[in-house]
Amino acid sequence: MDMRGYQQYKEQSVNTMTPGELLNLLLDELIKRITRAELSLEKGDFPLFEASIDRCADIVRYLDNTLDRQYPISNDLHRLYDYFGYEFSRIKLGRNMEELHRVKPMLSDLRDSFRRAEKSSTL
Repeated sequence: MDMRGYQQYKEQSVNTMTPGELLNLLLDELIKRITRAELSLEKGDFPLFEASIDRCADIVRYLDNTLDRQYPISNDLHRLYDYFGYEFSRIKLGRNMEELHRVKPMLSDLRDSFRRAEKSSTL
């Protein structure tokens, strides 16, 4: 299979997405990675667990770094992203399933909120 064609297709798909679509893609990836962390912690696969939590933290850090600070909501989102970063470090250090289960629905709610906002802005 020619992987160059597939790679070009992926790059073209990402390059033609709207900012809202890109945000939703990142949030979907965040939910996927936290689910992977959850499953790997249950199995005792600690390297995969830690890599998944690290990727979650990377995504949240990226979202925080790309905020446009001229809008007041950016301050609220910054505090929320900062909170998630703190929680990811607690989850990773303590291998804490209880905290993971507490944070995961919050991330899902955040993703769903952005998805609803994207849909309502395109109407």
